[in-house]
Amino acid sequence: MRRMPLEDLQVPIRYRLSALWAATMLCYLYGDYFTLYKPGMLQALLDGQLEGMGPVSQGVLVAMAGIMTVPALMVALSLLLPATWARRANIVFGLAYSLLMAVSMLDMWWYYKMLGVVEIALTLGIARLAWRWPRTAEATSP
Repeated sequence: MRRMPLEDLQVPIRYRLSALWAATMLCYLYGDYFTLYKPGMLQALLDGQLEGMGPVSQGVLVAMAGIMTVPALMVALSLLLPATWARRANIVFGLAYSLLMAVSMLDMWWYYKMLGVVEIALTLGIARLAWRWPRTAEATSP
């Protein structure tokens, strides 16, 4: 018996970009969560210390929140910004967050490096997809 081919709908670029940012955020969250299991990490947090960053301060936490806010907002902004702005933001932030992860994962444990490679693949994929954003055919006048 011959099987019918599966239906394969074309997912609009905005949905694909939003989904990639959501997947990136989940990798960030899992990386931070798993870090809590590293020996001494919870005690360091209770003592007000951040690994590799020294004492916890409002400035450090604001900087960390700012870094994590952009990808979280890109989930929505990929859908809501005008196409030109969405394309630019996805290219710029996709490349910036690829670089940020490449630098931040150098001296980390293997689980973090594994997630970092996935995050870099996702954010480079975001930049590439946005770079190749489909264009509409221009109307021709008679």
